[in-house]
Amino acid sequence: QVQVVESGGGLVQPGGSLRLSCAASGIIYSIYSMGWYRQAPGKQRELVAVISSGGDTNYIESVKDRFIISRDNAKNTVSLQMNSLKPEDTAVYYCNADIRTQGGRRGSWGRGTQVTVSS
Repeated sequence: QVQVVESGGGLVQPGGSLRLSCAASGIIYSIYSMGWYRQAPGKQRELVAVISSGGDTNYIESVKDRFIISRDNAKNTVSLQMNSLKPEDTAVYYCNADIRTQGGRRGSWGRGTQVTVSS
């Protein structure tokens, strides 16, 4: 069974930085894309950033030049460095990994980590 676990959320002042980490564990054959999503109260979950197994990245417009996604394929981890944080970045952040196991290929979600940007 595969587990995806996030860490690193918390409370930060506007303009501050946080680093989120996510680790996938279990019997994993391979991991394709890994991404970070967020869901603010009353809003739909949205994709924030995604990185392919080869390192290609994509970001939503509102976080470009502020957030950086990276991954360590050897450790099955993905990170999100968030800089110049704004109150509108407040949300629960979820990690998603597209994983192939003995049972096939599917997306696996973590339980989320809260990020609050407030003075």
